[in-house]
Amino acid sequence: MAAGGRGWFRALVLGVSFLKCLLIPAYYSTDFEVHRNWLAITHNLPLSQWYYEATSEWTLDYPPFFAWFEYALSHIAKYFDPQMLVVENLNYASRATIFFQRLSVIFTDTLFIYAVHECCRCVDGKRAAKDILEKPTFILAVLLLWNFGLLIVDHIHFQYNGFLFGLMLLSVARLCQKRYLEGALLFAVLLHFKHIYMYVAPAYGIYLLRSYCFTANNADGSLKWRSFSFLHVTLLGLIVCLVSALSLGPFLVLGQLPQVISRLFPFKRGLCHAYWAPNFWALYNAMDKALTILGLKCNFLDGKKIPKASMTGGLVQEFQHTVLPSVTPLATLICTFIAILPSVFCLWFKPQGPRGFLQCLVLCALSSFMFGWHVHEKAILLAILPLSLLSIQRAKDAGIYLILATTGHFSLFPLLFTPPELPIKILLMLLFTVYSFSSLKSLFRREKPLLNWLETIYLIQLVPLEIFCEIIFPLTPWKWHFPFVPLLLTSVYCALGITYAWLKLYVSVLTERICVRQKAE
Repeated sequence: MAAGGRGWFRALVLGVSFLKCLLIPAYYSTDFEVHRNWLAITHNLPLSQWYYEATSEWTLDYPPFFAWFEYALSHIAKYFDPQMLVVENLNYASRATIFFQRLSVIFTDTLFIYAVHECCRCVDGKRAAKDILEKPTFILAVLLLWNFGLLIVDHIHFQYNGFLFGLMLLSVARLCQKRYLEGALLFAVLLHFKHIYMYVAPAYGIYLLRSYCFTANNADGSLKWRSFSFLHVTLLGLIVCLVSALSLGPFLVLGQLPQVISRLFPFKRGLCHAYWAPNFWALYNAMDKALTILGLKCNFLDGKKIPKASMTGGLVQEFQHTVLPSVTPLATLICTFIAILPSVFCLWFKPQGPRGFLQCLVLCALSSFMFGWHVHEKAILLAILPLSLLSIQRAKDAGIYLILATTGHFSLFPLLFTPPELPIKILLMLLFTVYSFSSLKSLFRREKPLLNWLETIYLIQLVPLEIFCEIIFPLTPWKWHFPFVPLLLTSVYCALGITYAWLKLYVSVLTERICVRQKAE
């Protein structure tokens, strides 16, 4: 980033950091207690007991690097309030504890800020603009630093996604800069902080194999097989093995690797989270529910044999579908693999450089979100944030970004259900959405409209949906008999938009012409 541009970047960072500080007293979810408990576990117990401790229901279920991260934080936390580090102090939340944990999220966001800076350096500077507000780098910085979803998930709901996404974006930046080994190292480290990033591992694996392990292409853009480098493959393998050994090695020595794996992949939690993530399974569940109601009215089903509110009780548990076939973890794995496969093939056979890698990464994230087992609604950020980098490059991608970001961010509203946070989430969502539309429209003003009339109508309908869920529904007697209706409506309606964005991006990638850029031998 040019020296003259550092001023506005600092201003954006200071502004969003100030906002994060203002949100310190806001509502926090059970994730606050989750991380407090992990601080206590790692601080007081030996390594051999970290993945066995079960005093709290919120057991340690992140990879070892994140456990060590909590261990490091705990040695700072003891100076704020030692009582937060007592394992038996369940649901402990003193003012000092709240202050420390909120500050720890804000402080670790420094890595995210640096990653955004590096991503801005990778932006193609062909689109010149006299006004700083219309420069692609400025727009990208705002879309990432001020991302609505990341703000409410980390700094209200409470999680540590900022520095994790920082690792991911920094690895993306390094790959775009052709610093392949650094990018691979960062991503390997990221996987051992939070294993949800396995969803995008195929994009990294294929891109590194195609662009780093093979060093040249033929004139027509096809792969030159003789350019395969055993040295490069060996270096990548060493990075993966060394990082894995550092993370999992101690537990392998202790004979606890199966226990760690069982904590990382708890398949007994059921197909869907308490609030259905807006994906294919939300539509599948809704269809099963609709067919059940129809079957009961037409006397095709016996009401006595159907469990009450089996899917809509807001519980995290395994359940059986009534009409449609029940879904197993293996079925979701197969569906996810099939959904990811075309994007991986495109990355291999239709190489488009860093942009093709980003497209594949977003499609892997979206495909896993659409068909994964027990997907959380927050996982949509795994697709929205990298799509931000594509949105400033082409009008087609900008349109897809607007649909996905608006719908995906709206689907996060149920995370903040307390009255004081209602105006906060609405105001922040409006500000971010209005800026996204206005800035991208200005950036691509010489091209056709970013959205067609049908897409526009769909997004506008989010407004009456929110009014019904937040204002009208609580005043009706339905609130007591069908409390899950607002969540169901939000999930199903947003699932339609996210599915549409996923399909539209896939069509764009599959129909895109190959741009031949031969590598130097």
